[in-house]
Amino acid sequence: MSFDGVFTHLITNELTDLLVGGRISKIHQPYQNEIILVIRSQGKNHKLLLSAHPSYARVQLTDIAYQNPETPPNFVMMLRKYLDGAILTGISQIENDRVIHFTFNKRDELGDLQNIVLVVELMGRHSTILLLNEANGKILDAIKHIGSSQNTYRSILPGAIYVAPPKQALLNPFTVTDVTLFDALSQLPEITAKALQQTFQGLGFDTAQELAFRLNKNENKKVLTWRAFFESLNSGRPTLTVTQTKEFFTPIAFQSLAKTTVSATTYPNFNILLDAFYGDKAERDRVKQQGGQLLKKVENELARNQTKLKKRQQTLKESENAEEYRQKGELLTTFLHEVPKGGKKVVLANYYDEDRPLEIKLNPALSPSQNAQKYFHRYQKLKNAVKLIYQQIDEAKAEIAYLESVFAQIEIAGPMDLDLISEELIAQGYLKKNSKRKKVASKSKPDEYTASDGTTILVGKNNLQNDQLTLKTARKTDYWLHTKDIPGSHVIIKSSQPTDATILEAAELAAYFSKYRHSAQVPVDLVQVKYIKKPNGAKPGYVIYENQKTYYVTPEADITTRLKKQ
Repeated sequence: MSFDGVFTHLITNELTDLLVGGRISKIHQPYQNEIILVIRSQGKNHKLLLSAHPSYARVQLTDIAYQNPETPPNFVMMLRKYLDGAILTGISQIENDRVIHFTFNKRDELGDLQNIVLVVELMGRHSTILLLNEANGKILDAIKHIGSSQNTYRSILPGAIYVAPPKQALLNPFTVTDVTLFDALSQLPEITAKALQQTFQGLGFDTAQELAFRLNKNENKKVLTWRAFFESLNSGRPTLTVTQTKEFFTPIAFQSLAKTTVSATTYPNFNILLDAFYGDKAERDRVKQQGGQLLKKVENELARNQTKLKKRQQTLKESENAEEYRQKGELLTTFLHEVPKGGKKVVLANYYDEDRPLEIKLNPALSPSQNAQKYFHRYQKLKNAVKLIYQQIDEAKAEIAYLESVFAQIEIAGPMDLDLISEELIAQGYLKKNSKRKKVASKSKPDEYTASDGTTILVGKNNLQNDQLTLKTARKTDYWLHTKDIPGSHVIIKSSQPTDATILEAAELAAYFSKYRHSAQVPVDLVQVKYIKKPNGAKPGYVIYENQKTYYVTPEADITTRLKKQ
């Protein structure tokens, strides 16, 4: 289900019950299009996320951690000026549209009460958040400034009069009377999702498709079926449904998805459902935005080292022919009088191979003696190269393995992990140190999970964490897991005698937090920490081990949700 007018209606009701009467204690703008309001209500702090993201626009309470920028953006400074300490007096949806008004009450500099409205419009790439003075209807500020040159219908700029989005002359599915509803449905030539969307306000395609499915199933009881569906939205269990092609979040289990459903998970409320659906997707998008430059740098370094490795392997292959170059030089020197001047080749008796004829290529621009010396020079060069080439190949392979591990970590990293990865790459010399860059204030900690039997499982999210976790945090009797020959996280089971069930759960985590997280039958090595060593001078995150046992697991998408430590 999309975040349509119906879901907006439901989330508005849920937020009203939880937040109205609460006071704003903190305001943050952790990301470009998202605001976090910390509201103290009913004896608890609630993190209200307002997102104007072009793909993930929504309003919800969230438990997902976020990182604030060092310098607050201008919009959040304006919000703090008008809303810090304000009381939330009402939350209302406009008709059945994806527009929500949060009304706040606060005293101004003169001590007079004033109403400030925070308007959230959830309209795809046109989504926005703006602050409005209710008394005069003027916009105080907006998260996105849109001038008349960009939108001829309305301007969203400080000081402009707020103009609401265009209204649709459609029926509100929540307030329509039975008579009007019956007439509207009867006049449709065919009840399809598209036809319902063109008749009723705020129906996303998924909701309209479910309604059409139920109405066509009960053709003689259309009004009763309609009423039953909307009444069930408040009493059913919010559901995350995974089909063969897509994920859906719905206020109840949708009958139209039953035939293609792979799995269905219910949640206690709409806000927790939204965290489950959007959490990972939004995190990936934030990492993609913030870590794009980082990924590009690592990709370039990987390509450079892979090219270097190919050249060194080619040099090694050529070095196998070094003796052949020496022999050709010796033959040319021995039979110098038989070598034609200006010739392109010569055939000589090879006394190294029972005088069999051997064709030797020549450079016509060189004398016979110079051609001989050229073969000796190539022989000596390859002979000298062999002394270093094996070491250079090992170094190139180690660089590639390290960069692949960093690349995999960026792909699974959260926004708060990126700074640490950047610091690591600076320390390793891959990135230049920015004099203006502030040192990371506090290092992120490994993720902590709880196995089914209560055992703690720790997962490193970058190479610095991996080293700290494996070499310093873990006890020698703890157990360590890592995907076999695949870049991924270090995983520690905090137990000297873990059960088979705990080992398999930890192995799933190791597979999930690896480059092959979407693969089946991922090999994961298990070994006690005492058998792990870090070679001198090795890159961060690199260790060697022995006495391991290999498990093959298929990581499930919900493994982190199931085992996450509450």
